[in-house]
Amino acid sequence: MVECQEQAQSGWSTPEISRGGVVRMEQLWQEFFSDPSQWWDNRFIKKSLKYPDFKHKSTHEGLWIESWLNPPWVKAKMITSLGGLRSRVTGSFGNGDIVSKLCQEGRLIEALHMVELMLQQNIQAPIDAYVALLKACARRKALVEGKQVHALLVQSGRDSDVFLGSTLLDMYAKCGSVVDALKVFNMMPEHTVFSWTALMSAYAEHGQCEEAINLFQRMQRTGIAPDKVSFVVVIKACGRIAALEEGKEIHSHIIKSGFESDVVVGSSLVGMYAKCGCLEDACAVFNKMNERDAVSWNVMITGYAQQGFGKKALALYEQMKQEGVQPDIITYVVLLNACGRIAALEQGERLHSYIIRSGFESAVIVGSALVDMYAKCGHIGLARQVFNKMQEPNVLSWNAMIAGYAEHGLGKEALALYEQMIQQGAQANDVTFVVLLKACASIVALEQGQQLHSHINESGFGLDVIVSSALIDMYAKCGSIEHACQVFDNMSERDVVSWSVMIGGYAQQGLGKEALGLYEQMKQLDVQPDNVLYVVLLNACASIAALDQGKQLHSDIIRSGFELGGIVDNALIDMYAKCGCIEDAREVFVKMNERDVVSWTAMISGYAEEGLGKEALTLWEQMQREGMKPNEVTYASILSACSHSGLVDEGRHLFDSMFKNHGVTPTVDHYACMVDLLGRAGCLTDAENFINKMPIQPDAVVWMALLGAARNCGHVEIGRRAFDCVVKLEPENASAYVLLSNIYAAAGRRNELAKIRK
Repeated sequence: MVECQEQAQSGWSTPEISRGGVVRMEQLWQEFFSDPSQWWDNRFIKKSLKYPDFKHKSTHEGLWIESWLNPPWVKAKMITSLGGLRSRVTGSFGNGDIVSKLCQEGRLIEALHMVELMLQQNIQAPIDAYVALLKACARRKALVEGKQVHALLVQSGRDSDVFLGSTLLDMYAKCGSVVDALKVFNMMPEHTVFSWTALMSAYAEHGQCEEAINLFQRMQRTGIAPDKVSFVVVIKACGRIAALEEGKEIHSHIIKSGFESDVVVGSSLVGMYAKCGCLEDACAVFNKMNERDAVSWNVMITGYAQQGFGKKALALYEQMKQEGVQPDIITYVVLLNACGRIAALEQGERLHSYIIRSGFESAVIVGSALVDMYAKCGHIGLARQVFNKMQEPNVLSWNAMIAGYAEHGLGKEALALYEQMIQQGAQANDVTFVVLLKACASIVALEQGQQLHSHINESGFGLDVIVSSALIDMYAKCGSIEHACQVFDNMSERDVVSWSVMIGGYAQQGLGKEALGLYEQMKQLDVQPDNVLYVVLLNACASIAALDQGKQLHSDIIRSGFELGGIVDNALIDMYAKCGCIEDAREVFVKMNERDVVSWTAMISGYAEEGLGKEALTLWEQMQREGMKPNEVTYASILSACSHSGLVDEGRHLFDSMFKNHGVTPTVDHYACMVDLLGRAGCLTDAENFINKMPIQPDAVVWMALLGAARNCGHVEIGRRAFDCVVKLEPENASAYVLLSNIYAAAGRRNELAKIRK
């Protein structure tokens, strides 16, 4: 009989089986209705539709209510006989335990079918059954099934129940349907703290934190007192949007309500203050907590790490261990990220040892964090060792390793790893493509970038704003500004980053006018620039000495209420200096509240460009007095200033003091500056000897500096030797041929001149 039913349900049939099956099925149904007590009712406990609804206790033959072999009178008879069967059905259903058990086992569809059957038989399912169904839908984010449960609630007339309404609202919230959650909330006859909190949580989880905070305030106005969960939800919402004032106000309510000592509420407050940048307040709450679990410590450690205080995060970890709190996976992941940010390799390696002893090394999230930490600390080999040991790397692991290669200029290795990722069946995401595009840009790999573009479109990320911006940047840095424009023009929506990379692309290619024209177009669309875009625009003005546009930009920055400082001020100094307005550059520099090494370097470079070597040296000395340590670029700028002003002794002294005073190892650029300094002063023999004694291999720039000096001084022999070295390194360097021909022409050496011109 079972075989016949399985054939029927799978669509198999033959005339003989069908005729015999129909006859026997009719006999069995007649036996069933004559004495149902001889049959087991399996409708609400069977695990699969292939099992019978009713099974004979002796013969074990089965009956299926929905079988196509059934005679037509069976369903009508079932309806008329429900009175006799109802008590048995209700008894088997009990108080909803079976539905709960099915939901716990992940058999949501069967549990839903059971309640549907009850309603078809006019049997009211208990509240526990609906609660179990709704919670199962919420756990699995099964919105379609959740809506089916909602329909059953309406059909049963229980949709007005306050408790079920709140549970239904919570289900919609956790399934991501804020609109449905709000509809349920508005239809409820009365609201409890649970329903208010469920809707607040829905808003907060979907980025509508302001609405969540407003809803909390509305709840208070209705006279409903918040509970612990309400406070946690709204405090987290404040943290996500850095709503400090609202967070402080809610903190006051928490104190009055007596929840401040609760470990969960306290941890949420610590997190909120940390995300708002108020680490002192976060620390004050943390120190007042009577009980602190691993979550509390993790939140405080994360606060320090995310605000750039990696050393404090590591110190707090040591305190955590001293107080006997066991670090968990999250603790180690946060600390590894902190080590990566401050390049604390020694501490990172020590953490790696603790992780191995704790048994967390095999966790994918920990492995990914280790790869990222080692890569950011400059040990790409160790990062690869950890990556290779991972049994099942996920997309985060692949991204961390690819990003490590890309950040260290190893674009080819990054692209090769991507190929390996694809071969192993791993699915790339938007972050993967952004990192790979940066790798292509770093090694000017246009062809590979175009192939990636095809993969991006095939993967469905072609319309993603962040990925599109990375594509624009890649094409621009690879010199294909036309392709960059095509991507930009095809974008359905653009954010300030998109505009910035396109404007920056024009500026990088020396198309300053086009960059400024695009900025005007952007202003017409009311897109608000950020500090990065202002820097890009100011650099564009500097590249073409567009002083009027630079001043207009300065005015735009001030009018927009944008707070000057940092990189914007530095870009203004550079723009004014390169446009020849050294006094305006000086005015910006003097008005700065805080100056970093870039600020000092930009101003010194400005003086150098104007040939104001003494002023540059005066500023250099002021920089030393204020305790600002120069870097490689600062030294290149001050040496250039000495060169342009003929300050040979001062330049020699500065070069000799680089490593001794500030630990800066001279690079080939610094040697080129010294050659230029000596050459401009007419000390060609000293310059040539200086090059020959260099501890590093001189490049074409160094020899070109000597060749240029030989042209100025009319020194044929040194010029010829410098020329030979240049063309050996760069055979097609046209400038070298021009300079040597000028030397020969000035010396009247017509034969050599003819040869070099030929």
